[in-house]
Amino acid sequence: MTPDKRPSTWQVWWQAARPKTLSASICPVAIGTALAARDGAVWWPAAAAALVGAIAIQVGTNYANDYFDFHQGADTEQRRGPTRAVQAGLVAPAAMRRAFLLAFGVMAVCCIYLVQRAGWQLAALGAVSAACGIGYTASRFSLAYLGLGDLFVLIFFGPVAVAGTHYVQTLELSPAAVVAGIAPGLIAVAILVVNNLRDIQEDAAAQKRTLAVRFGPTFARCEYTAVLLAAALVPVLL
Repeated sequence: MTPDKRPSTWQVWWQAARPKTLSASICPVAIGTALAARDGAVWWPAAAAALVGAIAIQVGTNYANDYFDFHQGADTEQRRGPTRAVQAGLVAPAAMRRAFLLAFGVMAVCCIYLVQRAGWQLAALGAVSAACGIGYTASRFSLAYLGLGDLFVLIFFGPVAVAGTHYVQTLELSPAAVVAGIAPGLIAVAILVVNNLRDIQEDAAAQKRTLAVRFGPTFARCEYTAVLLAAALVPVLL
């Protein structure tokens, strides 16, 4: 990369956060808040904390993925798709590690506020979310490498995010919010499937056994179509 084409520091960190995918964390919070509004129980401070916390979890997971995939050898010069900051030498590994820890620290601060409002069960949920986010690609036995990434994304970017956002505002667990959360969860899975299909060769070489690697590109394309169709059918259940 020539000096005149080198991105600014801000651009490097912004792109490493993968902004095109952040809707996966924003939309579930919006849906949960809309359901709380329907129930006449919107609590904007809790909604704001849930939004910031959700974005922090996703950004932290993306930074951790950038860091750990570099160390696991999944990100190479031959990879396709957006530039990975650590692999490209734009960010030092230690700096990326501090960044994902900072992001999860922001999530923890939001969680502390939500715990005070909605109870200690939110602390357990926050801890599990952070552990899964950091551990998503942390080792050869992590979620992504075992092919469990799709399930993690479906649960935590779907029912957990929507029902959790609704709960911290209404203080009631809503079955409708759980069902509604399936739709954004499935759409988030579709985003993951596209990335896994793109990276199938590099992931296979790094022994990252995503579903695309395990079952092949045809399966991945069928999975993509199926999850989007299923997401479109969720409103029928409400």
